[in-house]
Amino acid sequence: MLHAKFQIGQVVRHRHFSFRGVIFDVDPQFANTEEWWQSIPEEIRPRKDQPYYHLLAENDQGSYVAYVSEQNLLPDTTGEPVSHPQTQVMFAGFEGGQYRLRPHHTH
Repeated sequence: MLHAKFQIGQVVRHRHFSFRGVIFDVDPQFANTEEWWQSIPEEIRPRKDQPYYHLLAENDQGSYVAYVSEQNLLPDTTGEPVSHPQTQVMFAGFEGGQYRLRPHHTH
């Protein structure tokens, strides 16, 4: 059984691409389509046998939802909140570099 290195509410950044986001869900292993996985360039395509994270992500172009393997995430050390508009819907607040889930969004 693999244990997730990152947790819901944690702010992270991508290892290869310039975006950051807050985790709002975790899959214990790859749970997207084969087509999605094959669309990733082979030289940076992540393994399937690891946790995958759903992020409310942001970059210079705007906000979106991202699906990222654990091997491609790093902790974000800026201490800054994520400006994705859905953070206010899913999370109750941001404190100490971490988001707190709203009670009705817990698993």
